[in-house]
Amino acid sequence: MPGRHIHDHQMRLFMKLRLSKSLPVAAAQAGFSIATAYRIEQDQRLPSQKKEQPRGRRRPDPLADIFDSEVVPLLQAAPGIRPVAIFDELSRRHEDLSRGVRRTLERRIRAWRALHGQEREVVFRQVHEAGHMGLSDFTEMGDLVVTVAGVPLEHCLYHFRLACSGFEHAHVILGGESFVALAEGLQSALWILGGAPREHRSDSLSAAFRNLDRVARDDLTTRYDALCAHYLMHPSRNNRGVAHENGTIESAHGHLKSAIGDALLLRGGTEFADLQAYRCFVDEIVSRKNARNAKRIDAERALLQPLPPARSCDYEETYVYVTSSGGFTLRKVFYTVPSRLIGHRLRVRLYDDRLDLLLGATQLMTLERGRGGANGKHGHVVDYHHVIHALRRKPMALLRLVYRDQLFPREAYRLTFEFLREQLPERAACKAMVELLSLAHDRACEGQLATILADDLANKRLPDNNALLARFAPDPARLPEVCVQLASLSAYEVLVESAVGVEA
Repeated sequence: MPGRHIHDHQMRLFMKLRLSKSLPVAAAQAGFSIATAYRIEQDQRLPSQKKEQPRGRRRPDPLADIFDSEVVPLLQAAPGIRPVAIFDELSRRHEDLSRGVRRTLERRIRAWRALHGQEREVVFRQVHEAGHMGLSDFTEMGDLVVTVAGVPLEHCLYHFRLACSGFEHAHVILGGESFVALAEGLQSALWILGGAPREHRSDSLSAAFRNLDRVARDDLTTRYDALCAHYLMHPSRNNRGVAHENGTIESAHGHLKSAIGDALLLRGGTEFADLQAYRCFVDEIVSRKNARNAKRIDAERALLQPLPPARSCDYEETYVYVTSSGGFTLRKVFYTVPSRLIGHRLRVRLYDDRLDLLLGATQLMTLERGRGGANGKHGHVVDYHHVIHALRRKPMALLRLVYRDQLFPREAYRLTFEFLREQLPERAACKAMVELLSLAHDRACEGQLATILADDLANKRLPDNNALLARFAPDPARLPEVCVQLASLSAYEVLVESAVGVEA
């Protein structure tokens, strides 16, 4: 076969077969070509008896004049330079240099570096002890193009993994890497697992530290150390930029993302009704992966540390002041609240996907957490139920309201307002739109009204507010008063006497 050397046994077999068979047949049975057979007949020495001679070049060396004089000095001066950069520099210096020399140059540089290059970093494979180490990291999921209610979901995954058994937990994160996301995801993983490893490794929380001053960074580090201490875990971090130090979970990122991508293809789409449906979808995939390692996970679970009596804090707490605008601003996002809270100082528990508002020790409500724009523009989380009573008195405020587009609960309402502005004067359009929002608020018919408005828009028809009021009647303010006349207590005595007479 081409490229393979014959050995003594093949040659002896060939010489034996040659005594009774033709040369092509003997060569075929010995396992080499006819050309090799003719060469053996010219020189009948065994391969082991021949002195190996180095193979010489069959064509002139195109780099003979420039490799030692030009290429080697470049490699010594800049050890990390790429071969393609050296080839581009040589092409600029020598215009007659052929483009086909590039592969020859790359092989020559690789051989030179193997003999004279710098020492390279060595990766030491580790033995993972059961119950010893758990790892956390975040991975971006934008390439899957998941949509929730028709809107692309910008998110990442918090990913936890036990180094020994391979137990995994994934949590959908909306706001990027942060201590809150790490604390929530890590504690969820530990409580699902039923125990805590002795060491927890992260990737230095580089994204969480970004744009923070020295005091904020020290506070974040203190909270992270306190979280690990709550679960009796020793905190450790891999060196920045050295990915293989976190390789136990970095490699698992790719497998998990591939599994989610395949499941989305089998599902036939990336659209989900709400965020909870997508989170359940991810949880199911992770559960399947854990089920395949169930025996190993159960064996390691027995060696984990017991959990504390309760979870640690997995939120940030701050205070806000409700202004006369009917809301407050937090992290470049304006949130509306009921106007009765204007002038109050509220305590806010900030989670990754929500805000809990407390007045003193009393929890008032939970708001969806908003995010500021990528360009630094402020965001808005608005509930029209909070401000509709004030808009009734000032309908023209809707015209240039800062958060007007976020005020409309559904897309049909926003498009209806644009259509009203095209067909009616500004004052009439604002008044009609406020009446529609009031109707949705008073009669609790937001979804049904949106369907009717969408139908009117499709037919280029203005909404008839009077007809809508009649359709969603009765008006709660006009409900009839029902008078209930209570029976006399003496009637009950008659019933009791009748029952006694029957028993007698």
